[in-house]
Amino acid sequence: MLNTKDLEKTLWATADKLRNNMDAAEYKHVVLGLIFLKYISDAFDELYLKLKGDPLSDAEDKDEYLAENVFYVPPTARWQYLQYQRAKLPSIGKDIDDAMEAIEKENPNLKGVLPKDYARPALDKKRLGELVDMIGNVGFNQQGHSSKDLLGRVYEYFLGMFADAEGKRGGQFYTPQSIVKLLVEMLEPYSGRIYDGCCGSGGMFVQSEKFLDAHGGRIGDIAVYGQESNPTTYKLCKMNLAIRGIDAKIELGDTFHADKHKDLKVDYILANPPFNISDWGGQSLQDSHLWRYGVPPVGNANFAWLQLFVNKLNPSGTAGIVLANGSMTTNSGNEGEIRKAMIQEGVVDCMVALPTQLFFNTQIPACLWFLARNRKNHPPSSRAGKFRDRSNEILFIDARKLGTMINRKNKAFTDDDIAKITNAYHSWRDKDGKYEDIAGFCKAATIAEVEANNFVLTPGRYVGTEEVEDDGIPFEEKVNAIAAELKEQFEQSNELQIKIKENLLRVGIKI
Repeated sequence: MLNTKDLEKTLWATADKLRNNMDAAEYKHVVLGLIFLKYISDAFDELYLKLKGDPLSDAEDKDEYLAENVFYVPPTARWQYLQYQRAKLPSIGKDIDDAMEAIEKENPNLKGVLPKDYARPALDKKRLGELVDMIGNVGFNQQGHSSKDLLGRVYEYFLGMFADAEGKRGGQFYTPQSIVKLLVEMLEPYSGRIYDGCCGSGGMFVQSEKFLDAHGGRIGDIAVYGQESNPTTYKLCKMNLAIRGIDAKIELGDTFHADKHKDLKVDYILANPPFNISDWGGQSLQDSHLWRYGVPPVGNANFAWLQLFVNKLNPSGTAGIVLANGSMTTNSGNEGEIRKAMIQEGVVDCMVALPTQLFFNTQIPACLWFLARNRKNHPPSSRAGKFRDRSNEILFIDARKLGTMINRKNKAFTDDDIAKITNAYHSWRDKDGKYEDIAGFCKAATIAEVEANNFVLTPGRYVGTEEVEDDGIPFEEKVNAIAAELKEQFEQSNELQIKIKENLLRVGIKI
């Protein structure tokens, strides 16, 4: 029997083969829409069978499903009907479109979310039927929650694979899982409000749910808010969260110009805004209330995002934000002054330099900004009470040497990497932490030190170089060994030159 990882790879290989000549960006919606349909159908079937066995219940009563937070699926939209009665017919595309329409009609909160373009002529109906069969077998030997959880993992895995297949465009809707996991482990969102103003396909929220689950919490302990400006990505996000059973308030629109959560104040922010975007419409926001640290340049939104997120934090809120490395050093267009003001006001808590090759969509080096509104921990809040006063320090972590190659192009953090970074932050931040600087990796620098470095926030400037362990070999012995090796290489080089000359002379060539 295949384990989950092998199953995911096998399913992806099969789905990719069925893609034929279709562009990955287009095919993504075909596959993910079907996985979502299979998921809600499985959830419906589980409750349907339970209600069928209860003489006091009506298995076709929509209110029964609403009460259990399960989507009601009409008879012609149920997976069993589509797979076993329609998949081999040339009308399968229209049948799926009709199924999606029927589900949206019965479940208003899904209105306008599901893909409904399966009948288009460009989509090979034979391959579509094969895809229905393939997805129909996901979780076939598991019941109830095991089947649904597997579908959720397959959906998440496919999101990442499509992001990889699409390259630059795909990365805009997907933040690699190990980076999301690191952000979540650093902030520890046990309860409260979580926000992402550029939420993509919702990975930050999914990982927060996994964190809660791993630590014995309940998804009901957190409230999720997000906004996404791309309509197709917004739909992916809504489906991704629905598969996980996460009741989130996700809105469609431009966060800067049409903020749908304008007065919201939150406990946690987890975000990966698009790097260095120049077309964010900054020229029409010069007088915005958001710019408490300075007006960001119209040609780069990095410091607009940072200030928007600070504005969303409640008095004890914390944030983890992915940005391009340039944000740590730039002095152009007032950015240096904004960074200086943020440091002096005390909202910059920790900076993490990331290794290259972590992202599917860009080779731009990236970093993590961790912000906190109450670094003095005075007065102590119920949540921040375990933290110490660190208002005169910023923690710098250089994680550029961490990460493992997962394919020819990309790296990911291992669980040990994540634990190493997280432990450094928590031991520094917590009252009872036993933090120590580690040369080449982490350093708690004073604000005076940061000011002496012209308010540059690059970790490498502060952590120093890694201490080299003494291997016990005397220095003179090392020098002699290197000299002997060089001499041997030189002699080999001379021998090679002599042989080349001899061979050239044999054929009448003089040099």
